Amino acid sequence: QVTLVESGGGLMQSGGSLRLSCAASGRTIRWYTMAWFRQCAGKEREFVAGISWSDGGTDYADSAKGRFTISRDNAKNTVYLQMNSLKSEDTAVYFCAARSSGVVATVSPAYSFWGQGTQVAVSS
Repeated sequence: QVTLVESGGGLMQSGGSLRLSCAASGRTIRWYTMAWFRQCAGKEREFVAGISWSDGGTDYADSAKGRFTISRDNAKNTVYLQMNSLKSEDTAVYFCAARSSGVVATVSPAYSFWGQGTQVAVSS
C-alpha cells in the first residue's frame, strides 16, 4: 500500500509559478511510475504529467508541455510538479498517482494509488 500526500497548492496570479509536492509513505516509490492529474469542477480527471520508474522517461499533456516539469527524488520518496507561466485554465484540484508498471499511462484507471489532492487557483 502506498499513501500519497500532496502539498504546495494555493492561489497564484496568472504568469506565476508553483511547485507541487507528493510525499509517499508505506513503500518506496522507486519501483512506481508516478503521475499528476487534475480535475476541475464538473469535469473528468485529466492527465497532466507522468514519470516512469524504469528509465525516468516523462510524458506531458499538451497543455503542460513547455510550462510544467515533473521530477522525482526517490531518496526522499517524493515527486514534484513545477508549474510555470500559470494560466487561469490551470485552476483545478491536482492529484498525485502511482502505478507499478514502468510505463506512463495517461488514463486515471491505470493508477492504483491516489492522494487526496491539492487545490490550485490561478487568477487572471
